[in-house]
Amino acid sequence: MTPSPTTAPANPGGDARPVLEMADVRKSFGPVAALRSGTLTVRPGSIHALVGENGAGKSTLVKIVAGVHRRDGGTLRFEGDDVDFASTADSKAAGIAVIYQEPTLFPDLSVTENIFMGRQPLGRGRRIDRAAMLAETRAIFARLGVDIDPRRPALGLSIADQQIIEIAKAISLDARLLIMDEPTAALSGVEVERLFAVARSLRDEGRGLVFISHRFEEVFALCDEVTVMRDGEYVATTAIASTTPDAIVEMMVGREVGELFPKQPATIGEVVLKVEGLSSAGTFRGIDLEVRAGEIVGLAGLVGAGRSEIARAVFGVDRYDAGRVTMHGKPVPARRPRAAIAAGMAFVPEDRRKQGLVVDNSVAHNVAAVIRTRLDRLGFLTNRAENRASAPWAGRLEVKTNALDMPATTMSGGNQQKVVIAKWLATEPTLLIIDEPTRGIDVGTKSEVHRLLSDLAGQGLAILMISSELPEVLGMADRVLVVREGEITAELSRSEATPEAVMKAATAGHESTGELAPVLPDALMKEVSA
Repeated sequence: MTPSPTTAPANPGGDARPVLEMADVRKSFGPVAALRSGTLTVRPGSIHALVGENGAGKSTLVKIVAGVHRRDGGTLRFEGDDVDFASTADSKAAGIAVIYQEPTLFPDLSVTENIFMGRQPLGRGRRIDRAAMLAETRAIFARLGVDIDPRRPALGLSIADQQIIEIAKAISLDARLLIMDEPTAALSGVEVERLFAVARSLRDEGRGLVFISHRFEEVFALCDEVTVMRDGEYVATTAIASTTPDAIVEMMVGREVGELFPKQPATIGEVVLKVEGLSSAGTFRGIDLEVRAGEIVGLAGLVGAGRSEIARAVFGVDRYDAGRVTMHGKPVPARRPRAAIAAGMAFVPEDRRKQGLVVDNSVAHNVAAVIRTRLDRLGFLTNRAENRASAPWAGRLEVKTNALDMPATTMSGGNQQKVVIAKWLATEPTLLIIDEPTRGIDVGTKSEVHRLLSDLAGQGLAILMISSELPEVLGMADRVLVVREGEITAELSRSEATPEAVMKAATAGHESTGELAPVLPDALMKEVSA
């Protein structure tokens, strides 16, 4: 049974005036209602989680607060005043900062210059006071308890350090509200802990924080309250202490989550992909693996173990120094993705936005991208031909879009992932390599993607699946190959693949840093392990 919504939950901020109040905020893009009733109240001195499936309206709500979009209706107040931000500059000037999953810094400028970009303090003769900038940057880092050289260039910084710089920028602007949008998706366990320590210190200073994440264990470890959204509408707000992960999942999807990993038994056929002795200096070595028709082979291991690099080399994106790749017994030339596609391979990359989509192009254009040469007539390709070719695949994957001509950038992460999968299924492959199939997407959409993979395997498609989520590997794979430091250290059947066996092979008995870890409610983890 879904818990009753709580509109005025217990709050660590007490009776303090909310730093942010949103009530029944609405936003549409043409005929598509992205936000029907955005409601969120954040008090100073608290960390407030915002959760919901992809497409629930979270991103649109954040963009309204950030000044990217202007609302169509509803109430928006910041520190007690009615506001209507016409630009991101207006939002920042008011005291709001948004920390995105992948910050965009100027790589050739120093850390300090990035923090003070566009508002450098001036000294004598109206020259930039670099000493004052450097001193303030050092003071902010000391407050945050982080050790980053303020003088080093931003080029080469980890995602975690880039996020800390964005937070430092917000502090230098004296931001009263910080919104952290999926900040941990690309971070290791140690980096997540550092980020959480910084977030708690900001809360203790009396700032309000909004934390957006699909990782429930992080929400429960960090946050004081949680607001749930579904289908563009507000569902409930409750204190973290008075709810459970399973209750939140039920509110998010509007139903009880049954089997998250609907893996169906499949008939395993002939060898489709065979990799022998594949090696790339400094990256991986001696990789031997097979994937058969109807089989899902999981490639597990810690972040940085070399899993994605192996997949990219097999598909021909990256080079390798030794070994060979065959499809259906025939060699596939190295460094030739077109040859891999012709042999029957399809590759869904880890980063769907940068490597899988042209986000400014339409859904139809993206789905038809790889098969475009089959569709043109006398060198011309029409929108009608793209729509005709892409519609069946978009329909089969239940891509939630009212029109195939909508830009992919307007879609949720889960629907973007479906578009990338549809693009490659349109090539009618015999092997699908899929890297992090459900990273950054919600529980409900995860289940849809898992069901699709199971159905495809049941139809005879060979699948090589790379995942950092242990429950996903255990729940979906017929066999698990564990990669550690560029080598395959274990091959486990479905019955042998326990959390302990995989983690032991991934870490060689050493303490895990948390990159390959359960990110699901306890009840679902128990279901996988049962």
